[in-house]
Amino acid sequence: MRADRLVSLVLLLRQRGRLTAETLASELEVSTRTVLRDIEALSAAGVPVYAERGRNGGFVLLPGFRTELTGLNHEEALALLTAGSQRGEQVFGLGTALASAMRKVVDALPESHQATVSDAAQRFLVEPETDLLSRRQVTEDVPGAAMVEVRRAVLAGRKLRIRYAATDQEPRWRTVDPIGLVTVRDRGYLLATRSGADRTYRLSRVLEAEALPDPAERPDRVDLDRIWRERSAQFLSGSAHLTALVRVDPARREELLDTALAVRAEEPGPDGWPRLELTYQDARHAEWALWQLEADAEALAPPSLRAALRDRAAAVAARYRAAD
Repeated sequence: MRADRLVSLVLLLRQRGRLTAETLASELEVSTRTVLRDIEALSAAGVPVYAERGRNGGFVLLPGFRTELTGLNHEEALALLTAGSQRGEQVFGLGTALASAMRKVVDALPESHQATVSDAAQRFLVEPETDLLSRRQVTEDVPGAAMVEVRRAVLAGRKLRIRYAATDQEPRWRTVDPIGLVTVRDRGYLLATRSGADRTYRLSRVLEAEALPDPAERPDRVDLDRIWRERSAQFLSGSAHLTALVRVDPARREELLDTALAVRAEEPGPDGWPRLELTYQDARHAEWALWQLEADAEALAPPSLRAALRDRAAAVAARYRAAD
C-alpha cells in the first residue's frame, strides 16, 4: 500500500542518508517513476526531502528530521532484528513486509542506540543456507501471488480455492476451509479441512490460489500446535511407512536425521554410536537413506532392511570383482 511505502521511503533516507532513485526503487520493489512520484507526494505533505544534483547526487532529508515510532526497548529491537534478518523472506512470502518492519524497528530506537543494535544483530547467524559440510539447506519456493491469496483467506476466515499439484498427480482445483499456516524446517504447510475432512497441503505445491467471499467453516479459536501434533502423528502412522532401528557414527548423525521423516526415539549405544528409531516413507526410502552413509550407519531392524542393504552391497562388490 502506498502509505506504507511512503513511510518506508522516509525511513530508508533517515537510516542511510543520500540514496538515488534507482536504489530506492530496488529497495521498495517499485519503478523509479513511482519513487519520483512518492518523493513529490512527501514534499507536498511537508516532509523535508530534496534532491542533490551531481555525480554523487540523490535524495536526502534535512538533518534532524525524524518520524515518531516508539515503544521498543533495546533488547526488544535486537530480538526482532535478529529474528527478522535470518532468512525471514521465506516465511509465508512476507519478505517485503519484513524489510519494512525492520526499518521501523531501527527507527524506533534513540539515535544513540541505532548503530549499536544494528551492529549487534549482525553478530548473530541463525540457520545459514549451508552447514559446516557445505550442504545447502532445502528451501521451497511458493508463487508470490498464490501466497498472498492463501494468507488473505487464512486471516479473513474465507474459503480458499487452490490449484494443487499432489505427488504423482496432475494439478487440479479444490476448495478448502483454511485453518492456519505452519512452517517447519523451511517448509510451509496450509492446514485446512475439505468437506469436513482434515487436509494438510504443502505450500510449494500450491500453483494458484483464490480467496473466495464465502466464510470458511472453522472454529473461531484454534490451537495450531495441537492440530499440528495430531496431524503429524496421523501422518507417521501411515501403513506404507517403515520404522527402522539404526546405529550411526556420531559424526554423521545429522546427515542421518536429514533423511528421515521423523525421529521416534534415541538412546546412547555401548560402543559410543547412538541408536535411533527412525520413520521413513517406505522400505525403498530407508534403504536409499542408509546406503548414502556407507559403513558409518547400520540398520539393526527390521531384518528385511538389513537383508536389502546386504544384497545391494554384495551386488556392488561382485560388480567390482568382475571388473578387476
